[in-house]
Amino acid sequence: MAVMFPQLPLYVIAIICGILSFLVTRLSMPKIIKKLEKANIVGKDIHKSWKPIVAEMGGFGILFGFIIGIFAGIGMHSILTFPLCIVLIVILLVGIIGIADDLLVLSSKEKLFLLFLAGIPLIWAAPPEVGILYLIAIPIAVSIGANLTNMLAGLNGIEAGLGIIALGSLTISCIILGKYDVTIISMSMLGALIAFLHFNKYPAKIFPGDTGTLIIGATIVAIAFIGRVKLIAFIVLIPNIIDAALKFYSAGVMERQQFKPTQLDEEGRLVRPETGFKSLIRFILRKPIKEEHAVKIIWAIGIVFGIIGILIALSMPGFAENETIEDIMYIKEFFYTLG
Repeated sequence: MAVMFPQLPLYVIAIICGILSFLVTRLSMPKIIKKLEKANIVGKDIHKSWKPIVAEMGGFGILFGFIIGIFAGIGMHSILTFPLCIVLIVILLVGIIGIADDLLVLSSKEKLFLLFLAGIPLIWAAPPEVGILYLIAIPIAVSIGANLTNMLAGLNGIEAGLGIIALGSLTISCIILGKYDVTIISMSMLGALIAFLHFNKYPAKIFPGDTGTLIIGATIVAIAFIGRVKLIAFIVLIPNIIDAALKFYSAGVMERQQFKPTQLDEEGRLVRPETGFKSLIRFILRKPIKEEHAVKIIWAIGIVFGIIGILIALSMPGFAENETIEDIMYIKEFFYTLG
């Protein structure tokens, strides 16, 4: 395939990877939903008055699309085979941990430790000149990042939507900075998430499960370290960080079995419990709100921080050195002179 497409620029390859991952996830999800329902891998949607039974572990479809997208990237640009394979290994390991968590319900400590182990291969994609502390920070960041995107969850479309916003902002930022290689990673996950959201948005036909939510954060961390856009990745994850900080401050480290779920009023609107832990969702629920409206508010918060991340990319030195941006600016000046 590398011979077939020798002249394709990296950003074009990234777009192709994104389209392929979208198509694979979009086409496979209906069958995955049926298979999960047949296997009784389902859960009750407690945020609806009629309590529908919905398929769980939809992260299978996201993971499947992402794998195909990455393989396409390897085939079209073999020079990137090593870093892309490393990322693929990490995301597959994180996905396996998500599957185990969905089926066996791991404790918080078990999950953190296993995610740390899953992040270790990413060390081999680190720059050669970094120190030991930097290397140790990589699997720690994978463990924390995966947990962050796993914690801000529970409403139809909230995880996939925030993942799309975060990865979309990271993709734009990497293009601005000329880091086209990592856009293959971001676009592969972005395409799969966009396809998945069609089935996960209100009213959801399937939940992502930890299989889906953990790999979103792990992908963001992988992009942060390989693309050296750690500050931007931190910013796009701020909604998740705020949510985690509120939960930890109010309740410490809690197991999910201790969580008291958000309640419904007589009109089917979400109402936060009078007691229990604090969270970003419950902060928004200071008055009763419909589920789909609460999700849109969370998305809007994510968009704000995504835009901030893009603005920071525009202020970074790499922006001025980006040849594609230089070409765009040249064309812009050319049209000004015509006027």
